[in-house]
Amino acid sequence: MRIGVDATSRQNNRGYGRHARALLNALIPLDDENRYTLFVDSLDTDDKMPAEADVRLVTTDAPTAVATAANGRRSAMDMLRMSRALSDSSFDLLLFPTVYSYVPVFSRAKKIVMIHDVIAETYPQLTLPSFTARLFWKSKVALGRWQADAIVTVSDYSRQGILKHFKTQPERVFVVGEASDPVFRVLPNPQPTPRLSELCINGADRTVIYVGGFSPHKNLESLVKAFAKVVEHPGFADAKLVMVGEYQKEVFHSCYSSIKQLTAELGISSRVIFTGYLADEELVVLLNLASVLVLPSLIEGFGLPAVEAAACGCPVIATTASPLPGLLGEGGIFINPANQEELDAALNRVLESETLRQQMRAAGLAAAGKLTWDAAARQMMNLIRQVTA
Repeated sequence: MRIGVDATSRQNNRGYGRHARALLNALIPLDDENRYTLFVDSLDTDDKMPAEADVRLVTTDAPTAVATAANGRRSAMDMLRMSRALSDSSFDLLLFPTVYSYVPVFSRAKKIVMIHDVIAETYPQLTLPSFTARLFWKSKVALGRWQADAIVTVSDYSRQGILKHFKTQPERVFVVGEASDPVFRVLPNPQPTPRLSELCINGADRTVIYVGGFSPHKNLESLVKAFAKVVEHPGFADAKLVMVGEYQKEVFHSCYSSIKQLTAELGISSRVIFTGYLADEELVVLLNLASVLVLPSLIEGFGLPAVEAAACGCPVIATTASPLPGLLGEGGIFINPANQEELDAALNRVLESETLRQQMRAAGLAAAGKLTWDAAARQMMNLIRQVTA
């Protein structure tokens, strides 16, 4: 059986891009029943495509980072070019690893569309930068749901959100989980990379980290306020807050400027480091050196940075509005994102107790170890068989 895949999101560094890369890299070598063709709109020498797949380049005007965004700027012509390519009648099934890059297709092939979460539906003003972007997103998701023979999401938490927001029949919505990449692991003797040393991150200090985008729904104002309160404690004079993520090319709503201003107003600018994007090889070192990762989002469909942190032995404080409490268990402390006092207390508690951090490390490692991309790939293979039967 021939399967066509919209792989344009592979080169995006946000969660859905990381998910697409990891899932396809696990699925394609494992699935010897089917032949895959990956459609991309640019080629990146750093992106190692599965050798077992055919790769087809579709020439478009927009770069991948724009083409896979939900900001309404993808041109009609680029969408038509990709639609024509994917509508090739020789495919038995079309797979869209994310609805972010979905385009309507004119094909009788079965279709699987992945909707990672309902963040944009829950907080549209906090995620999409304009009325046009919100209209574009709503139309795209509606078309994807209408054309899909099966809708896939990343957690039971997201599945419940999809059923609630879209009133979709439960039998059409399936869960294919996520996991951390094998690069995220405990390092025997982690040493700062040149980039981390340049940023004065050496692991000798109490280091609080955040990894992700700078969209307002990430609730970073609460994190900065909690950190400012913690560093008033005389015992935490060495504490640093390291915020990892692309902020110069943010395609969604960005709160970077307001967060930067808040650190100045609170008098903690010298203690807060904005790294920009870090490659996985640097991020794994940072997670091994960190005291705790905080993910205080108003909502998360999965929360992959928290799972990656746990896989590195880094304790986690994360939102209850996510599947993370069930995924990480005692490897994390889970807070109501609307309750500032809960976050303040959790951060103080973790930084104060080395014993607690060690307990969380052990529990987090055990929990993260149960999540594998091999298992996710097998879930997808079973779904493909079910849809095409």
